[in-house]
Amino acid sequence: MVANAAGGGLSVARGFESKSVADQQESAQDKRKGAEPPVARRRTLELARVDVQRRLELAGSDSYKEMLKRTLAALDKELAELP
Repeated sequence: MVANAAGGGLSVARGFESKSVADQQESAQDKRKGAEPPVARRRTLELARVDVQRRLELAGSDSYKEMLKRTLAALDKELAELP
């Protein structure tokens, strides 16, 4: 902690303050991820699947197509595991 010349109080160094903010944001994000209801999660995955399928239909590069196929397989697996 460092004495604050203007207010006479103590303040933390800048690095510690920003690290604390980043930790708080990450914690809040983790809580939101875990709290997503299964219906909303399913809808998100379904929309992502439609988007990836559309990209696959338009893809020109073979390596890009393969990556999209793997992505579709991962989305299908996750959808199958939802309640």
